[in-house]
Amino acid sequence: MLRGRARRAAVSVLVAALTGVLAAGCGRGSSGGDGTSDKKPERFANSGQLPEHLAADGTTVVIGSSKADTVVRLYEDLRCPVCRDFEEDGGASALRKMTLHGEVTTEYTLASFLDDRLGGKGSKKAANALRAALEQGKFVEYHDLLFQEQSEEAVDGYTDAFLLRMASRVKGLRGAEFDAAVKGMKYRSFVTASEKAFEADKASGTPAFAVDGTLLKKDWWNLMFDAESVPLVVRMAVVSN
Repeated sequence: MLRGRARRAAVSVLVAALTGVLAAGCGRGSSGGDGTSDKKPERFANSGQLPEHLAADGTTVVIGSSKADTVVRLYEDLRCPVCRDFEEDGGASALRKMTLHGEVTTEYTLASFLDDRLGGKGSKKAANALRAALEQGKFVEYHDLLFQEQSEEAVDGYTDAFLLRMASRVKGLRGAEFDAAVKGMKYRSFVTASEKAFEADKASGTPAFAVDGTLLKKDWWNLMFDAESVPLVVRMAVVSN
């Protein structure tokens, strides 16, 4: 990830590029004349209020307003330490704020390739548990907690006992149905299909980011780890698509 002067220089370049593109009035991000929309964004007070559902494709977890003009997709493996960096110390807070403000809809594709690479079943178990949490309308809160309490990559810490213990910290999540889904890998087919969707989209690894269906350019990837840069990256991606 970029640090210090290198990051600030990259942000400056991005700002200049964005300003030029928007000034030219091109792309989906421009507005004016008869094309200006009067609709107000749908806002939410906190993460617990965000709508969440499974898309028709059976693998995409959709968070936020259906009225948002822009869709940002995250590809994450729950055992990935760089994903945790993004969620805990990177641009996730800025993306969540944009989602709360109705500016974007956030989508998640859950990968599980690290189990095969490192051994164990933690990625698959965590993805299955998150799918069970989605059934209870608790995906966002549980997702955030699992990354917050992520073990070292090689430890394979997402055991049934750990997942249930973490679920106890999310109000309204634990129950006979959820517990059985975690212990019995009820959503195994979802986990498998989600990994295949990740592979089909040709993301180079996790985390990966797409805006309105287009993977971010490689030189913008680092900027997603800087909260101040995230809105600019998203806007630039919109006008460039």
